[in-house]
Amino acid sequence: MSHHLSSPSPAAVPAPLPALVARLRAAGCVFAEDEAELLVATARTPSNLAAMTDRRVAGFPLEQVLGWAEFCGRRIAVDPGVFVPRRRTEFLVGRAAALLRAVHRPRPVVVDLCCGTGAVGAALAAAVGGPAGAPADLPSPPVELHAADIEPAAVRCARRNIPPATGRVYEGDLYAALPPGLRGRVDILVVNAPYVPTDAIGLLPPEARDHEPRVALDGGADGLDVQRRVAAEALQWLAPGGHLLIETSERQAPHTLDAFRRSGLRAWLATDEDLCATVVIGTGPDGAPS
Repeated sequence: MSHHLSSPSPAAVPAPLPALVARLRAAGCVFAEDEAELLVATARTPSNLAAMTDRRVAGFPLEQVLGWAEFCGRRIAVDPGVFVPRRRTEFLVGRAAALLRAVHRPRPVVVDLCCGTGAVGAALAAAVGGPAGAPADLPSPPVELHAADIEPAAVRCARRNIPPATGRVYEGDLYAALPPGLRGRVDILVVNAPYVPTDAIGLLPPEARDHEPRVALDGGADGLDVQRRVAAEALQWLAPGGHLLIETSERQAPHTLDAFRRSGLRAWLATDEDLCATVVIGTGPDGAPS
């Protein structure tokens, strides 16, 4: 999941690049050349480079070592121990952005639940407020953005990626974290909830299994516990015709669809084969699929 990071400007720290590449390759890094360039370009000093390399060789995710991930053309801060945004989740942002652009009222309300680093909410706000890849210091986009996560480290990280001028970030369990005043006002509810079945956690790559919080990965016995909880209360929070979008897997999609429909949502499926991405979209009463 690290190889989609683009190489920054020329190296900031002189380094014996071939030796660094060889060490990374020996540690099992498939994209050793790209990773070496990123480490050298990001490191501030030779000792900093050595420390970063040691962490990468020890198995830490590249994005946590670098302190950032590229997501939807933006650089997202990624702190140690926080879930790393995946490239496939850019499809979730794209579908949500298309629906958000169709909301014809001032400052539509967007909620990013299970926000992790806040990458989805930040990218979605940027997508409707300016061109893709726009600098983070542009004026606040014209959306009312709220994000929440149960994991304290994720909340701290999300507050770096979603500054106060852009939105608010809360700590808590799903809807319990949100201000009650959002009930019935949410136009776009976007969720990248954990959906790995508990018994499959041990099959994940070590980068995820050992260095990302279990609460961000474990979706219960069939992987859908959190998705069902989100769907069950969605209509209480969505505005008329509002949309709920949840990333899931191809295998789990029929069950996610069923959870949406049981909760009173009109639901359909969107997929992207190139990204291996699957998103279930639900619309509340007085809305129709776009």
